[in-house]
Amino acid sequence: MKKVIHSKKDTELLGRKLGELSFKGMCITLNGDLGAGKTTLTKSIGKGMGIDKTISSPTFTILKIYKGNIPLYHIDAYRMEGIDQDLGFEEILQGEGVCVIEWGEFIKDILPEERLDISIYIQKDEERIFDINAYGERYESLLEKLL
Repeated sequence: MKKVIHSKKDTELLGRKLGELSFKGMCITLNGDLGAGKTTLTKSIGKGMGIDKTISSPTFTILKIYKGNIPLYHIDAYRMEGIDQDLGFEEILQGEGVCVIEWGEFIKDILPEERLDISIYIQKDEERIFDINAYGERYESLLEKLL
């Protein structure tokens, strides 16, 4: 499904609501244009999960872990395209927290079949198109509550 977001504030509201609806073992991939709002959305998901710490992009560290009601695992897979070695992400993806993966298409071979995929595309000014796809019953139910 597609949703038009008109401002950064709307992105933050969507992220906060998504964080409030989060559950253990949840996987969210974020793809789309550079600068479209993937990290902004992740920060807001964290706030909705009760995380007070400042959330920043894990571009250079690849993974950051934040403690909240349940852990938030924030992965930036942008520089991981074509890497074949085992980085241990399967354990995180099946863990007790919420895993948000920016540039998930670069590690699609290890992603769980059930997940929420969000692609964000820049339109004009702060307007964005969010293309949201739910895979699995829990995610389809979540999507209905989210929108």
